[in-house]
Amino acid sequence: MRLVAALLGAFLILVTAPPAHAAPAARTLRLSLTAGVDITVPAAVNLGTGFTGGTLTGSLGIVEVRDSRGPVNPNTWVATVSASVFVAGGGGALRTIAPGQLSYWSGPTVRSTGGGVLAPGQLSSTQAVTLNVAREAFRKSSGNGNNEVRWTPNIRVAIPSNVVAGTYTGTVTHSVA
Repeated sequence: MRLVAALLGAFLILVTAPPAHAAPAARTLRLSLTAGVDITVPAAVNLGTGFTGGTLTGSLGIVEVRDSRGPVNPNTWVATVSASVFVAGGGGALRTIAPGQLSYWSGPTVRSTGGGVLAPGQLSSTQAVTLNVAREAFRKSSGNGNNEVRWTPNIRVAIPSNVVAGTYTGTVTHSVA
């Protein structure tokens, strides 16, 4: 018996061939696909170079939410953002920047399709929020049908005056539910 596997998206389909001596038999295969809400973000972003005691501001690139659930009720979602500690080298008190030192604002919609009411969490830098806890980045509060929205959030890092020079790496996570 020969086993063939094909991975399609998140679905694994196994097909077995009948033994060589058996007559082929017709088989009905059923595949159920569940539509949902997906979010995509850039893989990596370099914010550049800053100085101790200063600030560094930069774009995180395009964030996109696609809602392919169709006309379900309710068809709403909330995208959130959070951050990890940013660490240089082996870490330690003088080699970390806490998430509370990062301020985030989603900015306006860059592109949208479909219907519904779409609202940024923070329209401008004057509404920036610190990432010491998870924050709302964007929301779809009403409407139904498929849609997508893109925005280009920004982040501002208040670099502590007591950290040492180095390359600091951390994670900013967007999620949608």
